[in-house]
Amino acid sequence: MVCGRISRLSVRDVRFPTSLGSHGSDAMQLFQTISLLLPPVLHLQQLEDVAYCIPKKTEDKCTLGPISHISLQTNPLLFYSRLMQKMDSRGTELPSLWEKALKLIGPEKGAVHLATAAILNAVWDLWAKQEGKPLWKLLVDMDPRMLLSCIDFRYITDVLTEEEAYEILQKGQVGKKEREGQMLTHGYPAYTTSCAWLGYSDDTLKQLCTQALKDGWTRFKVKVGADLQDDIRRCRLIRNIIGPEKILMMDANQRWDVPEAVEWMSSLAEFKPLWIEEPTSPDDILGHATISKALVPLGIGVATGEQCHNRVIFKQLLQAQALQFLQIDSCRLGSVNENLSVLLMAKKFEIPVCPHAGGVGLCELVQHLIIFDFISVSASLENRMCEYVDHLHEHFKYPVIIKNASYMPPQDAGYSTEMKAGSVKKHQYPDGEVWKKLLAAQGN
Repeated sequence: MVCGRISRLSVRDVRFPTSLGSHGSDAMQLFQTISLLLPPVLHLQQLEDVAYCIPKKTEDKCTLGPISHISLQTNPLLFYSRLMQKMDSRGTELPSLWEKALKLIGPEKGAVHLATAAILNAVWDLWAKQEGKPLWKLLVDMDPRMLLSCIDFRYITDVLTEEEAYEILQKGQVGKKEREGQMLTHGYPAYTTSCAWLGYSDDTLKQLCTQALKDGWTRFKVKVGADLQDDIRRCRLIRNIIGPEKILMMDANQRWDVPEAVEWMSSLAEFKPLWIEEPTSPDDILGHATISKALVPLGIGVATGEQCHNRVIFKQLLQAQALQFLQIDSCRLGSVNENLSVLLMAKKFEIPVCPHAGGVGLCELVQHLIIFDFISVSASLENRMCEYVDHLHEHFKYPVIIKNASYMPPQDAGYSTEMKAGSVKKHQYPDGEVWKKLLAAQGN
């Protein structure tokens, strides 16, 4: 084997001024000023790749330093699987005082975890490109033991052991080809969040919902949580437009206390929501369990996960019966590796996975994970759908393809992560053309 190192990591700050159209507005960010994406570029053995890290706030940064000292193997398979084993959560546990200091803002959460995810997502992209396959196909075709070697089972063996995960993957081999054919023909069902951002006017909401119905959408999500009477009015408006048979979900974006969430959703129950998403703090596992239990008689499920730090939080949410719909995120967890562990735990608990995909580029990434989940793990589409927003896809080299309100499996090799060079240059902060004009107009 020939050993190598990651030689260089560069980071560019790319932002989109979505607040100008109230895109992305919710109960916690009514005047959201930007959507931002930090794509570190990983220079590895003469290869270049893009990795995503989406910080929670504008000032957050992806801390990349300690990860760059990991030695690699250049064998096409062992190269990547061993790198992932070293660069999973244990990749943040390195000996220097500086690295120990970084661990204090983790471990397995915060900037270090996001940075690990960014680099690992880049490595998965490289692996898939080297194999000439889209990421979902790389995962589907992978030997179960090789796949499991990429997962860190530490802290979750009380819920899922490696042998139990192997049994799940083995059972998933049955009918796999047929399910892959189904995905290639029909795609994975999606729902739209783009019609009902909280900052949209009634006229915009009506126009977008009406057009979405014409385009074949049958599943809609509305933002709620700022004002109850306004929520009732807007939900009535939406329900009247889409009709009683279409599926409606609600998202409070962590706005409420636990009793408030129960009371608020009791008032919105007449609109028959399938779920309430993030009703309270994403860290409040027992609070979610209380809300979940209270809403069962109303036929309303609880959905959460987009802000979960790691697989341990998901484990506890599942153990506490605190959710009915599990929402993974491509960049919040420790990349594909940690998402695989959560998909397998969800399968054991028979909880449907309905991924979060509301941020820049998240649709492009998460489509691979959910298609793999159906083909190789869950083998079910019951109560399952993947979020879709129709903004900013034009900035990607391999944008998602939606047909009949479904994600069509990507065919290009890799993880669909690459942005167009022109888009990066124009939206780089603060020196890109877009931001120079905006900042000049603001007098900055």
